Amino acid sequence: MTKTKQEKQCQDSHCPKHHSLRTHGRTFRGTIIESKAAKTATVQWQRKYFLPKFERYERRFTRIHVHNPDCIDAKKGDIVEITSCRKLSKTKSFVITQKIGLDYAFLAREELLQQAEVQPKEEKVEEKNNESN
Repeated sequence: MTKTKQEKQCQDSHCPKHHSLRTHGRTFRGTIIESKAAKTATVQWQRKYFLPKFERYERRFTRIHVHNPDCIDAKKGDIVEITSCRKLSKTKSFVITQKIGLDYAFLAREELLQQAEVQPKEEKVEEKNNESN
Protein backbone atom coordinates (compact mmCIF):
# COMPACT_ATOMS: atom_id res chain seq x y z
CA MET A 1 0.00 0.00 0.00
CA THR A 2 1.50 3.32 -1.06
CA LYS A 3 1.04 6.59 0.77
CA THR A 4 -0.12 9.68 -1.01
CA LYS A 5 2.26 12.53 -1.69
CA GLN A 6 0.72 14.71 1.04
CA GLU A 7 1.00 12.02 3.74
CA LYS A 8 4.67 11.47 2.92
CA GLN A 9 5.47 15.18 3.19
CA CYS A 10 3.65 15.89 6.44
CA GLN A 11 6.08 14.98 9.22
CA ASP A 12 4.99 17.95 11.33
CA SER A 13 3.84 16.87 14.80
CA HIS A 14 1.81 20.10 15.13
CA CYS A 15 -0.42 19.36 12.13
CA PRO A 16 -4.11 19.15 13.11
CA LYS A 17 -5.00 16.99 10.07
CA HIS A 18 -2.29 14.33 10.11
CA HIS A 19 -1.15 14.26 13.74
CA SER A 20 -2.54 14.63 17.23
CA LEU A 21 -2.78 18.42 17.67
CA ARG A 22 -6.29 19.19 18.88
CA THR A 23 -7.96 22.45 17.95
CA HIS A 24 -10.69 24.15 19.92
CA GLY A 25 -12.32 27.50 20.45
CA ARG A 26 -12.20 30.37 18.01
CA THR A 27 -11.85 30.22 14.23
CA PHE A 28 -10.87 33.17 12.01
CA ARG A 29 -10.19 33.88 8.35
CA GLY A 30 -7.38 36.18 7.34
CA THR A 31 -4.62 36.95 4.87
CA ILE A 32 -1.01 35.89 5.33
CA ILE A 33 1.11 39.03 5.29
CA GLU A 34 4.44 37.39 6.12
CA SER A 35 5.80 33.85 6.00
CA LYS A 36 9.56 34.25 6.23
CA ALA A 37 10.18 32.18 9.37
CA ALA A 38 10.15 28.39 9.23
CA LYS A 39 6.69 26.95 9.99
CA THR A 40 5.42 30.36 11.16
CA ALA A 41 3.23 32.89 9.39
CA THR A 42 1.65 36.21 10.34
CA VAL A 43 -2.06 36.44 9.60
CA GLN A 44 -4.00 39.71 9.49
CA TRP A 45 -7.69 40.49 9.24
CA GLN A 46 -9.80 43.63 9.44
CA ARG A 47 -12.41 44.50 12.06
CA LYS A 48 -14.56 47.54 12.81
CA TYR A 49 -14.12 49.49 16.03
CA PHE A 50 -16.79 51.95 17.18
CA LEU A 51 -15.67 55.40 18.35
CA PRO A 52 -18.37 56.72 20.69
CA LYS A 53 -17.15 60.31 20.59
CA PHE A 54 -17.57 60.62 16.84
CA GLU A 55 -20.33 58.00 16.51
CA ARG A 56 -18.48 56.30 13.68
CA TYR A 57 -16.55 53.14 12.99
CA GLU A 58 -12.89 52.89 12.14
CA ARG A 59 -10.97 50.05 10.55
CA ARG A 60 -8.55 48.20 12.79
CA PHE A 61 -6.41 45.22 12.01
CA THR A 62 -5.59 42.16 14.08
CA ARG A 63 -2.26 40.40 13.53
CA ILE A 64 -1.50 36.96 14.93
CA HIS A 65 1.46 34.60 14.58
CA VAL A 66 0.26 31.15 13.53
CA HIS A 67 1.79 27.74 12.93
CA ASN A 68 2.08 26.84 9.23
CA PRO A 69 2.19 23.02 8.83
CA ASP A 70 4.26 21.44 6.05
CA CYS A 71 1.23 19.89 4.34
CA ILE A 72 -0.56 23.26 4.00
CA ASP A 73 2.53 25.40 3.29
CA ALA A 74 0.64 28.69 2.86
CA LYS A 75 2.49 31.60 1.26
CA LYS A 76 2.24 35.38 1.44
CA GLY A 77 -1.08 36.59 0.03
CA ASP A 78 -3.06 33.41 0.75
CA ILE A 79 -6.42 33.55 2.51
CA VAL A 80 -6.42 30.97 5.29
CA GLU A 81 -8.62 29.67 8.07
CA ILE A 82 -6.97 29.52 11.49
CA THR A 83 -8.13 27.82 14.68
CA SER A 84 -6.93 28.18 18.25
CA CYS A 85 -5.00 25.35 19.85
CA ARG A 86 -2.68 24.85 22.79
CA LYS A 87 0.29 27.20 23.14
CA LEU A 88 2.95 26.11 20.61
CA SER A 89 5.51 28.80 21.48
CA LYS A 90 5.68 32.15 23.22
CA THR A 91 3.72 33.91 20.47
CA LYS A 92 1.88 31.09 18.67
CA SER A 93 -1.41 29.68 19.87
CA PHE A 94 -3.18 29.31 16.51
CA VAL A 95 -2.67 26.86 13.65
CA ILE A 96 -3.64 27.08 9.97
CA THR A 97 -6.34 24.49 9.28
CA GLN A 98 -6.98 25.16 5.60
CA LYS A 99 -5.96 27.32 2.68
CA ILE A 100 -8.95 28.99 1.02
CA GLY A 101 -7.43 30.90 -1.90
CA LEU A 102 -5.45 33.97 -2.94
CA ASP A 103 -6.12 37.54 -1.84
CA TYR A 104 -5.58 39.33 -5.15
CA ALA A 105 -6.25 42.76 -3.65
CA PHE A 106 -3.45 42.25 -1.10
CA LEU A 107 -1.01 41.09 -3.78
CA ALA A 108 -1.85 44.07 -6.03
CA ARG A 109 -1.39 46.49 -3.11
CA GLU A 110 2.00 44.95 -2.28
CA GLU A 111 3.10 45.24 -5.91
CA LEU A 112 2.09 48.91 -6.05
CA LEU A 113 4.02 49.63 -2.84
CA GLN A 114 7.13 47.98 -4.27
CA GLN A 115 6.87 50.02 -7.47
CA ALA A 116 6.46 53.24 -5.47
CA GLU A 117 9.66 52.48 -3.54
CA VAL A 118 11.66 51.80 -6.70
CA GLN A 119 10.60 54.94 -8.63
CA PRO A 120 11.91 57.61 -6.20
CA LYS A 121 15.30 55.90 -6.05
CA GLU A 122 15.56 55.93 -9.84
CA GLU A 123 14.56 59.61 -9.98
CA LYS A 124 17.22 60.56 -7.41
CA VAL A 125 19.91 58.83 -9.45
CA GLU A 126 18.80 60.68 -12.59
CA GLU A 127 18.82 64.04 -10.75
CA LYS A 128 22.39 63.45 -9.52
CA ASN A 129 23.50 62.61 -13.06
CA ASN A 130 21.85 65.79 -14.41
CA GLU A 131 23.48 67.98 -11.72
CA SER A 132 26.95 66.61 -12.39
CA ASN A 133 26.64 67.35 -16.15
